[in-house]
Amino acid sequence: MIRVEDLRKVYTSAPPAAAPVRGPMMPRFGRREPRTKTEVVALDGISLEVGAGEIFGLLGPNGAGKSTTVGILTTRVLPTSGRASIGTLDIRRETVAVKRLIGVVPQRPYLDFGLTAREILTFHAAYFGMARPERERRASDLLDRFKLADRADQMTVGFSGGMAQRLSIARALMHDPQVLFLDEPSAGLDPQTRLLLWDLIRDDNRRKRTVLLTTHYMEEADALCDRIAIIDHGRIIAIGTPAELKATIPGGYLVRVLFDRVAADLRSSLATLPGVTEAQARGDDGIDLYADRGGPLVPLIANAASAAGVTIRDVHIETPSLETLFLHHTGRSLRE
Repeated sequence: MIRVEDLRKVYTSAPPAAAPVRGPMMPRFGRREPRTKTEVVALDGISLEVGAGEIFGLLGPNGAGKSTTVGILTTRVLPTSGRASIGTLDIRRETVAVKRLIGVVPQRPYLDFGLTAREILTFHAAYFGMARPERERRASDLLDRFKLADRADQMTVGFSGGMAQRLSIARALMHDPQVLFLDEPSAGLDPQTRLLLWDLIRDDNRRKRTVLLTTHYMEEADALCDRIAIIDHGRIIAIGTPAELKATIPGGYLVRVLFDRVAADLRSSLATLPGVTEAQARGDDGIDLYADRGGPLVPLIANAASAAGVTIRDVHIETPSLETLFLHHTGRSLRE
């Protein structure tokens, strides 16, 4: 089990050394006072639990705090406050023991281009004290599972992005960790390679391994994860199974309407239409309607717009999805 309790991370950074110092920063006699630091809150008190054998997803846009959370759980980032543990091990106090339990696949694969794929795997296993016969056997098994056997003894400098990512996951599994962390595992991959990667992740999870992955792909979270935590600005805004989360969307359907302008009473008028459970303003010229129907609502919207003396420029209907859930909670698209 992974447990996170009230985890916070605040990054601080001073202005560049070459930046000019003016005003109160430069007192008499030319002595500089300490430069003011800028604080960036990456995590703002998140708490969650991941069950053993679960595929758990952290879903959110770039900069939401996903990679910082993984960095703390994999011992690479020190939290400002809060606690995190894997099993019975405290991540800050028992770092070495934690590292033996986890496998980590970073957002961008980093491979030694001077080594072959097989050497990358066997060297990694040697770091964890695995005997040579065992690491050779395990490397061959993983190269075959990850469809890299035909390139096993070639330098990795010519590997495609998908091959490099598959090799990175195989390397993380060489010491047989109990928990696998995947940070944006399919970022930048073509659709075919992404589907292959999903199959490999599911197959590994069937071997009773706990998987925690971060992603900003809705379809990836929906297809892979048993449960999902949606994170934004360092806070968890919703958590549950994909089905549970989508069921919390008011009315189920999202009807996004763009007008040439929004009249004063238009939003309140649309909110009273049959089946509409909520109406939210979107910018200066849009209104989002959450409703229990989609297409049948369009003529009623057109009538309300005509009565208000405004023109409809665009109508877009979305069925229940994690995208509409994120939009409902934050007021913006996941990729904005």
